[in-house]
Amino acid sequence: MSSTTEHAPPADPSASADPPPAGRSWQGVRALLARLHFYAGVFVAPFLLVAALTGLVYAFTPQLDQLVYGEQLSVQQVGGQSRPLAEQIAAARAAHPEGTLASVITPPGPEDTTRVVLSVPGLGDKQRTVFVDPYTAKVRGALTTWSGSTPLTAWLDDLHRNLHLGETGRLYSEVAASWLWVIAAGGLVLWLGRSRGQRPKGVRGVLLPDRTARGVRRTRSWHAATGVWLALGLFFLSATGLTWSQYAGERFGQFLDVVKGGAPKLDSRLPGAPPPAADGGGEHAEHAGHGGAGQSAAVDPADFDSALAVARGAGLGGTVTVTPAADASSAWVVAQSDNVWPVHYDKVAVDVTTGDVTSRTRWADHPLPAQLSKLGVQGHMGVLFGLANQIVLALVAVGLILLTVWGYRMWWQRRPTRTDRKAAVGKPPVRGTWRRLPLPFLLVGVPAVAAIGWALPVLGVTLLGFLLADVTAGLVRRRRTA
Repeated sequence: MSSTTEHAPPADPSASADPPPAGRSWQGVRALLARLHFYAGVFVAPFLLVAALTGLVYAFTPQLDQLVYGEQLSVQQVGGQSRPLAEQIAAARAAHPEGTLASVITPPGPEDTTRVVLSVPGLGDKQRTVFVDPYTAKVRGALTTWSGSTPLTAWLDDLHRNLHLGETGRLYSEVAASWLWVIAAGGLVLWLGRSRGQRPKGVRGVLLPDRTARGVRRTRSWHAATGVWLALGLFFLSATGLTWSQYAGERFGQFLDVVKGGAPKLDSRLPGAPPPAADGGGEHAEHAGHGGAGQSAAVDPADFDSALAVARGAGLGGTVTVTPAADASSAWVVAQSDNVWPVHYDKVAVDVTTGDVTSRTRWADHPLPAQLSKLGVQGHMGVLFGLANQIVLALVAVGLILLTVWGYRMWWQRRPTRTDRKAAVGKPPVRGTWRRLPLPFLLVGVPAVAAIGWALPVLGVTLLGFLLADVTAGLVRRRRTA
C-alpha cells in the first residue's frame, strides 16, 4: 500500500512527543510498522506517484505507436505471399544507403512491416530502422530507434526509468521499487492485524471498504481494502523493477551467477573458431528485451533468406531477428522474440555457407531463475499477454495513484483542529517503538534488515537516512523540552 495508512489518530495530538509505554511485546512490532509505514509513505510516495503516472502511459505504448507511427508500422494492404528478405533489404538500402546492415526483424503479424535495422555512425546506441512492406517490398518510412523501440516508446521508457536525467535519474525509480514492497507488506500486516473490535467480521472486513465509516476511518478503509486487492501486483512490480535497477540489479546479477541461474549464452563461433571472450552480458543485461544487433560492412542480402530458412527448418516460428555474422569466424544468429504467451525465445547460430545449425539455446532449457526474470521483465513492460497485460498494469497503476492520494488525505484528516492546537497535518506515530520490540524479534530482525540493506543498497541507504533523521529530531525535541 503506497502511502500513509492504518494507525489510529492519537487522542492527544502531542502524544508523538511522549515516550512509548514501557515493556516489550509483539504490539511493539505493530507500532514500529506503523511508524515505518507512515514515514515511508510520506517521503517515498511522491516517487511512487511519478512511477505510477509514467508507467500508466508507458503501458499503452503499442497503441500510441500505432497512432503516431501507423504509416511506418503497418502495411497498406495485406497480401498473399511475402517477398524474399533480399528484395526487401535491397529496397531499404536503396532508400537509405547510409551505415551498415545490422539485422532484419520479420513482421510480428500479417498487417505489420518488416524492419531493416541499420547501424549508422553518429547515432550512438540508437539505430536507423527502415520499415518495408513485405508484400510489395516498398519502403513505408524510417525511424531512429533504440533497441527496437520507436522514438516515442524510447522517450516514454526513459521518462519512466530515469526522468530523462541519465544514470542519476535512475535512483528515483530504484527508490520507488525498493520501498514499494516494504510499504505494501507493512500496510497488509497493519490492516490484517487489527483487533477484532476495529474491523467488521469476516472476509468482507478485509477485502471491502467500510461504507458506514466517516472521516479518516472511511479514507483508511478505502486505502487499505484497495491495497489488499493490489498487493500481488505491487509486489510483482517491485520485484521485477528491481531486477534491472542500477544497484539492486547488480546484486541480482551476482545472485544469478552464484546459483548458475543466468540464461545460457549462444555460442556464435563457427566450428573450429576460438571461443569468444567473456562479455559479462547475457539475458539480464538486455532488459529491453530486443537484444543487440551485429554489424557487418559487406553482407549479401540473399544470406538473410538462407539463415531464415535454416532457422524455420529448425523450428523457430513467429517473429525472429536475423543478425549477420560479426566476422568471418562467427555464425549468423536468428532469435525468436515472441512475447505473447506462450512465449518463444529460442536462438540458433547458423552457418550460411553450409546451411547447418552450429549452436542452439532453447527457452525450455533456461534455468528457472532466468525464465522467471525474463518473464517478469516482459510482464512489467506489458508485452507478455498482449492487451490483457496492459489492462492489468493500467489498473495497478491507477490503484497505486489512488492509494497515494488517500494516504496523504489521511495525513491531512488526522491534523489537530482545536483552536489552540491547529496544524496543517497529523502527528506521526509515537517515537521510540524499538524499545518495545521483543528480544527474539531484535535478534532476528537486525541481521535480516542488514542483509536486505546489502541486497537492496538504495533501500538500505534511505532507511539509514530515515533513522538518522528520526534520531536527530528526537534529540532536538528532548533538548527543547529540557
